Amino acid sequence: MSNMLNYKVKAVATNIRSKREQLNYTQEYLAAKLNISQNAYSKIELGYTKITVERLFQIADVLETNLTELINSEKAEAA
Repeated sequence: MSNMLNYKVKAVATNIRSKREQLNYTQEYLAAKLNISQNAYSKIELGYTKITVERLFQIADVLETNLTELINSEKAEAA
């Protein structure tokens, strides 16, 4: 994986975590809503798990946010 692509994947993970923390949601809560284990969800936030577009839409829905907010790599730089 190229460095830029790896950076963008990490940025998405960072944005997901930041939004979850803003809403005071736990990893357990998100995992339950996504019907996955807390460990599996944690791997998403750490950037260890490749997520599908469908999963990304599900996460955006649970976080009550726009998908573009989660994939904006410039936003992650500011965090």
